[in-house]
Amino acid sequence: MFDSCNRDINYLRISVTDRCNLRCKYCMPDNGVELLRHEDILTFEEMHDLVQIAVVEFGITKVRLTGGEPLLRKDIMTLVGMLGAIKGVEYTMTTNGILLPRYARALKASGIKRINISLDTLDQPRYRELTGGNVEDVLAGIDAAIAAGLSPIKLNCVVNNDSHEPDALAVADFAKAKNLAVRYIKKMNLKDGIFHVVEGGSGGDCAKCNRLRLSSDGKIYPCLFNDISFSVRKLGAREALARAIKNKPIKGESSRYNCFYRLGG
Repeated sequence: MFDSCNRDINYLRISVTDRCNLRCKYCMPDNGVELLRHEDILTFEEMHDLVQIAVVEFGITKVRLTGGEPLLRKDIMTLVGMLGAIKGVEYTMTTNGILLPRYARALKASGIKRINISLDTLDQPRYRELTGGNVEDVLAGIDAAIAAGLSPIKLNCVVNNDSHEPDALAVADFAKAKNLAVRYIKKMNLKDGIFHVVEGGSGGDCAKCNRLRLSSDGKIYPCLFNDISFSVRKLGAREALARAIKNKPIKGESSRYNCFYRLGG
């Protein structure tokens, strides 16, 4: 369905959880986060019904599961299977990769094909500083995704300025050796309205933006850099989707309330 700027809104990103097993500095605030209550998070049935309406009535053709870390959602494969039964959609996922050794083959079998894996550096001390995790866990996840036949696999690499930084160059060499693509994402700031076009991807280009975002607590956001949202539980999925498309802003500005760990960036 086209919005008021004649953009074809055909891409829905679903944050299935606000929980994560890493603490990336550019995502999580230093003082931690207040997690959502279980009863505030959409059920699998609510997510399925919304996607069904989005596909059949609003022309959504691509759905990406994000988080937090989507593979942390309890019984996540149940949701993946439910959504995979809805035809005419390309299902993808963004993950930090740590749990892929457990889930990669099941994801492939359930209809997930494309997958993005976050990898900002190959240096373990640096990775620990940035995320609090172990880079070897991510590398094992990447190998598991390759072995499972997930394709294409893209690496999301957050950079300070550009793809010529030492960490980014190392990720590029790693990706070339593995025959993987890389997207370089310059650090963004929601509250100050600082965002950039993704190098190697399409994010951050307002004139071509075709996305809606669904938070795990059931709000549809037409723009990451805007506080406009529409509650699925208050309005119903159909009305919330219609209003989000109708009110999608011309361009991003800033957001006081959005956060990457709840909307997936």
